[in-house]
Amino acid sequence: MIRIKDIFKSFEKNEVLKGISLDVRKGEVIALVGGSGTGKSVLIKIVAGLIRPDRGRVVLDGEDLHGSKGKGMTNLREKLGFLFQAGALFDSMTLLENVMFPLTEKTKLDPKRIRVLAMEELENVGLSGAESKYPSQLSGGMIKRAALARALVTEPQIMLFDEPTSGLDPLTGLSILELIDSCHKRLRFSGIIVTHETRRIFDIVDRVALLHNGRIHAMGTPREMTGSKDSVVKTFIDAAVQSPRSGVGGDPDPGDRNATKDPRD
Repeated sequence: MIRIKDIFKSFEKNEVLKGISLDVRKGEVIALVGGSGTGKSVLIKIVAGLIRPDRGRVVLDGEDLHGSKGKGMTNLREKLGFLFQAGALFDSMTLLENVMFPLTEKTKLDPKRIRVLAMEELENVGLSGAESKYPSQLSGGMIKRAALARALVTEPQIMLFDEPTSGLDPLTGLSILELIDSCHKRLRFSGIIVTHETRRIFDIVDRVALLHNGRIHAMGTPREMTGSKDSVVKTFIDAAVQSPRSGVGGDPDPGDRNATKDPRD
């Protein structure tokens, strides 16, 4: 469903990705883990078409993403859902309006039907009764839930999650991972979860890829990775398990905030 082939990306003289290749099968969810600054968020934004690679290809459901233009690129992106690190909700819209937005902009559905679908998705993420609230009135966990509802309301074939537990306490982070797992079981999307998390993320993914020095250093099932004798894998997993910040931290992205200006402004 997702084929990442030989991706390179540099920013000025900083070579971040040095030939990344990775496949995600239909219905599979992969965790992309690694230390801070290893390029995890850069890679997922390349897969989403938000950043262009210097070299390499991303093929989504058999179609070359960065080789597509105009309507072809739009059609490919409509297969994608993206959960930004800090939610990126529109601050001038209520929760209901935020979740309705993708359907309002991208479909010709009747407004009443759009409202029903958005309300159902808010219920699916545990936000029934909060539809009239604005992002500034929400906790971090509620923002993540609302952003997830907005990403899923179009029932995308592919979901990309950029640090879904970033900024959350361990208990709230666990509830978000459990929610992602339940949504995956309901919709069976293919997905990539970028995360520092190892203690809990391994319970909900099919495979794990460790990014190190700009490359995929190791990949396997959660059981294979936790039992690995590879020194890099073992050091990373041991450090993550022992860290009190596991599941709380995240790579800061200055372009992603809890709330975003209304796109109509």
